[in-house]
Amino acid sequence: MNDSNHLSMKPSRERQQPFVAADTLAKALDRLQEYMELRQMYHAAMREMTTKLKNLDEEFCIRFDRNPIHHIESRLKSTESIIGKMKAKDCEIFVDSIRHNITDLAGVRVICHYLRDVETLAEMLLKRDDIELVYMRNYIQKPKNTGYRSLHLVVSIPVCLADRTEQVPVEVQIRTVAMDFWACLEHQLRYKSEDEVPVDLRAQLKDCASMIAEADEMMQEIFDKVKSIT
Repeated sequence: MNDSNHLSMKPSRERQQPFVAADTLAKALDRLQEYMELRQMYHAAMREMTTKLKNLDEEFCIRFDRNPIHHIESRLKSTESIIGKMKAKDCEIFVDSIRHNITDLAGVRVICHYLRDVETLAEMLLKRDDIELVYMRNYIQKPKNTGYRSLHLVVSIPVCLADRTEQVPVEVQIRTVAMDFWACLEHQLRYKSEDEVPVDLRAQLKDCASMIAEADEMMQEIFDKVKSIT
């Protein structure tokens, strides 16, 4: 083996240098740990809210012999969605900034049987001493331009951690089975289409939302009449 070949096989000092400085890596790991703790806290809040809603449903059943809730769904906003929302708000992506700028990181969707159940459940929820209303958006009374209907509540609830108790916001969406049917299909159409939904189809979707709203009112009337007979 000649000298040139021998020298070429020696490890490069430059390659032995770390790609990231130790202090930079330590800070990155600290931020990751802080972010994971944030997600765990919001996950706990989501779980706590779900339990509260299930308890209210059981209490309602004992008092009125029926359950107002058809089913409950929950989700924790993905990291990708958080980053996208923070960029849209032109905010720095740090844990404290996320907490101050995103109120729907933890979300719970409640699907009710009847239209009046939505209002009743919201009232029962907000009467609890451990729940504080942050804000409410009633898209049932004032639907979105798309036809979307739902009651949105952002509430703050206490979450007990190992060394402290934190007030954590949770978004609660309450809607009927019919509203949920429309919203789920409309969501698929919007996000599965590569291009924007054409104007004529948007008009058809809005008409469908109006028909579903009428059906909700009719089902509520039928339920009330059947209840009065029995």
